[in-house]
Amino acid sequence: MTAFAQRYGPWALVAGASEGIGAAFAEALARRGLALILVARRPGPLAALAGRLPAPTLTVTADLATISGVDTVTGSVGDREVGLIVANAAYSPIGPFLDRAEQQLVTALDLNCRAPLLLAHRLLPPMVRRGHGGLVLMSSLAGQQGTPRIATYAATKAFLAVLAEGLWAELRGSGVDVIGCVAGAVSTPGLARRTTRRAPGTRTPDQVVAATLRRLGRGPRVVPGPLSSASAVLMSRLLPRRAAIRLIDRASRDVVTPSYGSCDPDC
Repeated sequence: MTAFAQRYGPWALVAGASEGIGAAFAEALARRGLALILVARRPGPLAALAGRLPAPTLTVTADLATISGVDTVTGSVGDREVGLIVANAAYSPIGPFLDRAEQQLVTALDLNCRAPLLLAHRLLPPMVRRGHGGLVLMSSLAGQQGTPRIATYAATKAFLAVLAEGLWAELRGSGVDVIGCVAGAVSTPGLARRTTRRAPGTRTPDQVVAATLRRLGRGPRVVPGPLSSASAVLMSRLLPRRAAIRLIDRASRDVVTPSYGSCDPDC
């Protein structure tokens, strides 16, 4: 086994693995010698991904926005030693808050917040007992301040960033590493479906994954890309809060397109 696999293996669970960042995590972890539990709602993309990975895989079709879906995923683990969790599945209702259906807002809350919370609470204890493991929570620059037209999504990503920092502090010394990845724009299929404009500093999924895995075990947070890192400092530390919100409002008008209504949970 590689040193990485010894620390974070033998199995990794990747939620939201069908495409984009989740698929890139799966490919990178397989190259590092980990077996994979791949989770998403759509069985077809999961099977295609599993077929091209050079590692043992288990595919689990489940809707993590539901408690039964979370139960299915954690139940599928069985006696497998999961040493790394990547909580990537997310849902973004797009458009004015008052125009979104109540169920869309609840789905975002359940998938983006409740699912990673439960996965962490259920799967971290065995890692702590073994003395090694890791948790990756996918946050977003959108969660650094209020973001109009994706207000609920941004709020859920703020939750994940803060959760990652708290768990990182709690688990220090246990051998279990926690990191929140605060990603900016990423060239995923989900982003391509809702906008044709490439935002400045857009990273590829592979770049985001590489930065996250490089930083895992070295701190509670990573912001992939120099432009995103500079933006995070500007928005959270240098600008007054009102100015930061107004700036993100203007910057996101052409990138966050309300007419699409939502971003798929697997994006």
